[in-house]
Amino acid sequence: MDKGDGSGATGGACDKNKQSKSGKTRRAPRCRLRFAALDLGTNNCRLLIAAPHGRSLRIVDAFSRIVRLGEGVSSNGVLSEAAMDRAIDALKVCARKMTQRGVTHQRCIATQACRSAKNGGAFLERVKSEAGLDFDIITTEEEARLAVDGCADLIDPKAGAALIFDIGGGSTELSWMKRVDDGGFEPAAWTSIPFGVVSLSEKYDGAALTSDAYESAIEDVRAALVAFGDPAQLANVFKAGDAHFLGTSGTVTSIAGVHLKLPRYRRDKVDGLWLTTEEAGAVTERLSAMSLAERAEQPCIGPERADLVVCGCAILDALTREWPVTRIRVADRGLREGLLADLAKQARKESRRKA
Repeated sequence: MDKGDGSGATGGACDKNKQSKSGKTRRAPRCRLRFAALDLGTNNCRLLIAAPHGRSLRIVDAFSRIVRLGEGVSSNGVLSEAAMDRAIDALKVCARKMTQRGVTHQRCIATQACRSAKNGGAFLERVKSEAGLDFDIITTEEEARLAVDGCADLIDPKAGAALIFDIGGGSTELSWMKRVDDGGFEPAAWTSIPFGVVSLSEKYDGAALTSDAYESAIEDVRAALVAFGDPAQLANVFKAGDAHFLGTSGTVTSIAGVHLKLPRYRRDKVDGLWLTTEEAGAVTERLSAMSLAERAEQPCIGPERADLVVCGCAILDALTREWPVTRIRVADRGLREGLLADLAKQARKESRRKA
């Protein structure tokens, strides 16, 4: 999927053939397809708008804003008024962009915050009324599947297996991929654990995380991993050094940016980057030793993520302790790209039916 200028609902319409004054029928121009993937997570609101570009897609517009929709949900079970207001303000921006870009196919999804909050459904009805957007609350299984679809092309083709992880605000999705006879990879097992950067930060005070609290957060995550076990029987592949991690989340892209000492975040430097576990571990140690203000000064973290990133590091540390690897590949792609791929498939099916 190129980054450049630019149940799924469809919108917009192509012009029909028209008759000229001479009586001849003029063929209407081909419909200009525009796909929009909108992901409302526990922490972020993210939009990608893409257009067909050969056999791929080219991004024509994007939007991302930290809204912290799931703030407080882990303790009181409901979305707060302030959080809902922040999210709706961001979603109105997304709706305007989708209209301006002439989006023809769109899908809007909500994840853990709306799944777990008692008022998640009522909130999305408000979104429909105030922002004009229809949202699906997707299952953890579909969330994992979309993340895999969006980034699996970054798996090392020579590896025997890979673990794709998506550290979110309220949960972490994990997909174990195994190599098959044709040299490709297929999902072998998946799970969702109820730990994300927002939920762990609220439990352990991410703004002032002590070393003891950091270890406690790791043990929470490890306990969930141990309980899941090894249903795909891939542990020996990891222990033999024939597997790697593939991370798609703000945590792993932030770690990559800090490792590279980037003066500002650059997707072209981060997406596809290989890190050794030692390199990633060195960054997590540095970040966990910093004060909140020092983390906020890091250009690839900033003040909005300064209290969250170390909890993401704890999740990654738990993964590496339970599933030993020497390499981590970084993906600045994932769930939204998976949505866009689904929408493109839908458009092709529609085109074949009309042909």
